[in-house]
Amino acid sequence: MGNPKAFLEIRRQEAGYRPVHDRIHDFGEVEQTLNTRERRLQASRCMDCGVPFCHWACPLGNKAPEWNDALYKGDWELAYQLLSSTNPFPEFTGRICPALCEKACVLNRFNHEPTTNREDECAIVETAFREGYIEPHLPKRTGKKVAVIGAGPAGLAAAHTLNQQGHEVTVYEKNEAAGGLLRYGIPNFKLNKAIIDRRIQLLEEEGITFTYGEAIECDESFASQYDAVLVCTGTPTARDLKVAGRELKGVHLALELLSQQNRVLAGMEYDKDERISAKGKDVLVIGGGDTGSDCIGTAHRQGCKSVTQIEIMPKPVEGPDDPKNPWPHWPFTLKTTSSHEEGCTRRWNVNTLEFLGEDGRLTGVRVQEIEWQPNPEGGRPLMVAKGEPETIKAELCLLAMGFLKPEHPEYPSNVFVCGDAKNGASLVVRAMASGIDTAKRVNEYLTK
Repeated sequence: MGNPKAFLEIRRQEAGYRPVHDRIHDFGEVEQTLNTRERRLQASRCMDCGVPFCHWACPLGNKAPEWNDALYKGDWELAYQLLSSTNPFPEFTGRICPALCEKACVLNRFNHEPTTNREDECAIVETAFREGYIEPHLPKRTGKKVAVIGAGPAGLAAAHTLNQQGHEVTVYEKNEAAGGLLRYGIPNFKLNKAIIDRRIQLLEEEGITFTYGEAIECDESFASQYDAVLVCTGTPTARDLKVAGRELKGVHLALELLSQQNRVLAGMEYDKDERISAKGKDVLVIGGGDTGSDCIGTAHRQGCKSVTQIEIMPKPVEGPDDPKNPWPHWPFTLKTTSSHEEGCTRRWNVNTLEFLGEDGRLTGVRVQEIEWQPNPEGGRPLMVAKGEPETIKAELCLLAMGFLKPEHPEYPSNVFVCGDAKNGASLVVRAMASGIDTAKRVNEYLTK
């Protein structure tokens, strides 16, 4: 490495977020960037650790020590070449990945100040676009035709990989634009949609065909038109909450709010009765994950009165270490996002009993504090009520409780399933890794 003592001399420095009072009034990206000098100093902290656990932890197998060293030495083009050799879309992961690599970094074990891999990779790819290092690459064609159903992270990664292997790729997307969860689930304040459009334009220039607004049923008739078909349809069914009052106006699945808001920002218009808005309302978010956090940030930008987030599971441990998942494994510790920093009441061990309303509209949610006790028969712990039920005032309730793993019929032999459609809901980086791995299997299938 260029400076083997940098990790002893330079502290971890994150770019941080725009001030709260500024960012909650728009949907611009909240994360800031470091200048070139500071970014190279951060890259220099990547030590010669011997065993790069970052590489082990990353689903894509990113070679962080190599491209951090190139970045430190000022060779941005080499840094991009090394980064893109394993990661087809670092502009996505550099913004929204939870950075599994950083939790596995030796410096995280050393002093809980890991190398800023995620921010570094975002800086590398943005420099690559700005300096013109990224140009369309047109491979020699094999004559094989492949269909990819779904233009989410897995589908895009698979399409890119197969196209670069020379196959003729057509991507079918049921929505009006590509991106899947990236476009319709993740708010603009985390990922500006122009970033997606820029990449889709490049994929089209490289020969990939995109067909929008068409829901494809992958049956024998469709599969017979292609040498191979990849099903990358994600997990479209959200987990619902079937309790009394679910039909009240004001109770919505999280993605109904998030996708609609992103479409509004893209220029789509909705009738007043269709529009989901938190303006002037007390908002309750049920679910403590990233989707729930995105709902909180969106509610603030829509002008909500207050936000409360409840989670049925216990509060995660606070602090950097998780005794049940020691380094280099991912620690399941309390996570505070930029949206939480904007203002939110957070509660754990709370069960939802009933939605309350007047004249068909939501006015509150009756909840019950609970505790989890060991099951004497083993298996899942028992949920036991604690105290008396209470009512949380809310005119808008958003259900962010995850997604159901889809079931698939028996497909023809030339059909492959990947991403969340195969494994269930997970991280964008894992979906991309699955898309790449599946594309490699498809290529072997096509070339035998």
